[in-house]
Amino acid sequence: MLAEAADVLSDQLGVLLKRLAVVVYPHADRLEKRFLDRLGKMAFTALQCRALAELTAGAAARILTQGGAPADFFESVEYHSQRLAKLNIAPASVVAALGEYDKLLARVLRGLPAAELKNYQWVRDQLHFCVMLTLNNAYYHVREAETQAFYEMFWAEVESRKLEELLSRFLGILARFCRADRARLYLSAGTGAPFERHASFGIEDDGDARHSTPRLPKPLTAPRSFYPGRSTASVHLLETDWANDLARCWSVPMMSRKRVTGLIQFGFVKPYEWLPREQELLQAAAERCVLAAEKARLLEDLSERERQIRQLAERMMHVEEAERRRISRELHDQSGQDLLWIRLQMEMLENSIPDSEVHPWKPKLTELRDMTEKTIIEIRRLIGALSPAVLDQLGLVPALRQLINRFHQGHTSRIRLLSGRMRARLPKQLEVIVYRLVQECLNNVSKHSFCSNVQISVSCVDGILRLRVDDDGVGFRVEDAVNKPGSFGLAGIRERVALLGGNCEIESRMLDPVARPVVSGARHGGVRGAGQRGNGRRPAAPPSGTTVRVELPVPVFDPVDALEVKQGYSRAN
Repeated sequence: MLAEAADVLSDQLGVLLKRLAVVVYPHADRLEKRFLDRLGKMAFTALQCRALAELTAGAAARILTQGGAPADFFESVEYHSQRLAKLNIAPASVVAALGEYDKLLARVLRGLPAAELKNYQWVRDQLHFCVMLTLNNAYYHVREAETQAFYEMFWAEVESRKLEELLSRFLGILARFCRADRARLYLSAGTGAPFERHASFGIEDDGDARHSTPRLPKPLTAPRSFYPGRSTASVHLLETDWANDLARCWSVPMMSRKRVTGLIQFGFVKPYEWLPREQELLQAAAERCVLAAEKARLLEDLSERERQIRQLAERMMHVEEAERRRISRELHDQSGQDLLWIRLQMEMLENSIPDSEVHPWKPKLTELRDMTEKTIIEIRRLIGALSPAVLDQLGLVPALRQLINRFHQGHTSRIRLLSGRMRARLPKQLEVIVYRLVQECLNNVSKHSFCSNVQISVSCVDGILRLRVDDDGVGFRVEDAVNKPGSFGLAGIRERVALLGGNCEIESRMLDPVARPVVSGARHGGVRGAGQRGNGRRPAAPPSGTTVRVELPVPVFDPVDALEVKQGYSRAN
């Protein structure tokens, strides 16, 4: 921008500008004094007055008469224009202030010959244009830097996964914005909790040790700029290692609901004045940092609670499977054996009555024996549903075939099982979950579907187990079923899939009055078709019905599972 402003000046303009500087220089001090008096009456502060004085023709005259170039003047204009932007002066106020200087300068030049006055007026107009060009550019860069800082903070908040990462990124963004050489951020966990150092910039922390202070000194509860080397600054620094090699420090409290919850301190090797615009931005950034930290802390707590809930759910599933095995074992060893003994005793009693005699108890005994046999069959069915031994002994596909055969005993729906390429044995937990998923799907089919055909396909390719269950039943609205109070069938399917980091899609098609399928569906989970092969086409779906698609990552085969399977097979034999 300095080069652009300097290039505007032609050679002739440069010559006339130097001549104007010679004319103005003897009056420069008197003009500046009158100009500062007028600025004081216009309610400008001392810092604002000093910066405005460096944009005038008198400032240009000093630089040019002392051997400087026009580019030197515009460099000074750019620096002080940035200070004016950080002092929160509107560009229109700057223009009005410089207009007052032009009025004073016009009185000085009024006695010059008309030809020279005209040339000098043209030079003043060109100089004013270049100053305004540099001023606008400086204001733009200051506002752009502020916008960029908040933009980076926004993305840091979006991308950070942990509180420490968020605070470290926020501190780095703010330190680079204000050009600090060092920075530290302190945060309190709550009312009465100590303030602990959570992030540093430009200096390495001493290992894992985290500096802690019980409470903030009262001077630090408000924004403050101070010299760390002075004795009075000891109460302003939370850590004294900055006192020897820094020339200036800024301190910004982090407020939440009118309570100080944190503190940011910036250190500068050179004395860097804290201007109002920077102070306002850092205070706003500190408030945003507090909100982002609270949000990150809540997300971390939520993530931890979700992890605990997942662990509890996984534990409950293991407990559930263990309880199923215990109940099935007790049914087999106690109730089943007792019923077999009762059946045998009734059969012996029935046989003890001679066929030649007509005894009134014989038909009753036959009826009781038949009922006992049906009860034994039902208990065996319950034992198989609770804990299928074939799943432990032979694996997933034989267990699914047995499940389908049992389903056929009570339902007329036609079921087709397609098993693609599969490993000899899968991890035990995965086999159990897939078996329970198919079992739950068949339960839903038997209760709600009213279908004629069901197709179950299962395959394991490229480390992904894929399960798909299709039926041609009446269908339903997935969203209504998922949100239905007291209904946990679909929720149980999703939860079992989520525990293994899988992906679950449920799609249902209902026929409208003109025989058009109305499709609704939901997808849940985190794994989506890793290593999927083929052309990506899905088989044609029936006009109505439900499709459940599940994809589960297959972990490395666990030798403990293999040992349990082998021991279970040995016990069964």
